[in-house]
Amino acid sequence: MKSEHRHELKTNELAEWLSNLPQWTKENLMTILVVVAVVVVAVTFFFWRRYNKNVVQAREHIEFSNLLNQLSVIEARIPGSQTGGGDPSVALLPIANSLGSFAQNTSNSRMAALALIKQAEALRSELHYRSVQISPQDLTNRINQAKTAYTEAIRKSSENAPIRATAEFGLGLCEEELDNFDQAKKIYQSIIDNTDFEGTVAKAAAKNRIEIMSDYTQKVTFKPAPIPAAASQPTIQLNPVDINSPVNTTIPINFNQLSQTPVILPDVNSKVPEPNVSGK
Repeated sequence: MKSEHRHELKTNELAEWLSNLPQWTKENLMTILVVVAVVVVAVTFFFWRRYNKNVVQAREHIEFSNLLNQLSVIEARIPGSQTGGGDPSVALLPIANSLGSFAQNTSNSRMAALALIKQAEALRSELHYRSVQISPQDLTNRINQAKTAYTEAIRKSSENAPIRATAEFGLGLCEEELDNFDQAKKIYQSIIDNTDFEGTVAKAAAKNRIEIMSDYTQKVTFKPAPIPAAASQPTIQLNPVDINSPVNTTIPINFNQLSQTPVILPDVNSKVPEPNVSGK
C-alpha cells in the first residue's frame, strides 16, 4: 500500500472521530468528569505532600526541638531552685502538657511517639523532684498519666522498634514506682525475649534492671550507732582561774640584809651651791 493511500485513510479516520466527538462526549460525560476529578485530586495531593514534607514537617521539627530544650532547661534549674522555698517541680507540668498536645497534632508518628515518651518522663520527673510529701493517691494518679502516654507511644511506634522498646521500658519503670516489681519483671523479660528489639538500648537496660532489682526490693534496717568508748589516757582539767592567773614574777627581798646596810640621807640644812652663770 502506497504511503499516499495510508495517509488518506488516517485522515478519514481522524475526521470521522472528530465528527463523532460531540456525541461521544455527551454519552460519556460522567466518565470524563470522574477521570478529570481523579487527575485533579492526584495532582493536588502530590503538591500538598511536597508542601507538607518541606514546610509543615520542618516547622514541627523546630517546635519539637524547642520543647525538648525547654524540658532540659527546667530540669537543670530545679535542683538549684529548691532552696528558695516553694515547689519548683510544678514547672514540669506545663511542658508535659505541651508535649502531649504536640503529639496529638503532629502528622509524623515518629515524632508523636517521641513526644509522648518525653511527656511521660516529665510527669515522672515531677514526682522525683517534688520537695513536699507525696501522697499515695498523687503517686498513683501521676504514674497512671505516664503509663497512658507510654501506651499511646507504643501504638504510634508499631513500625519503629527502638522507640517502641523505649516506651515499653518506661512502662516497666512505672510499675516499679508503684512497687509492682513482679509486673515490672514481666515487662522487662518481654523486652529481652522480643527479637525485634535486638541491639536496642532498652533491651540492655531491661537486662540490667532485672539483675539489680533484688538489691532495692529488700527492706534495709540500719543498726543503732555504737556508743564511743571512754578515753584511756588521763585528762587534765584546767579551771578558768588557773588558765587566766598571771605568771608569778615576784622577786624575793632579804629584809635582814637591808636592815644591816646603812642608809645615808642628805642634810636638808646644807646649802646647795648656786650655779656660776658669770663664767668666773
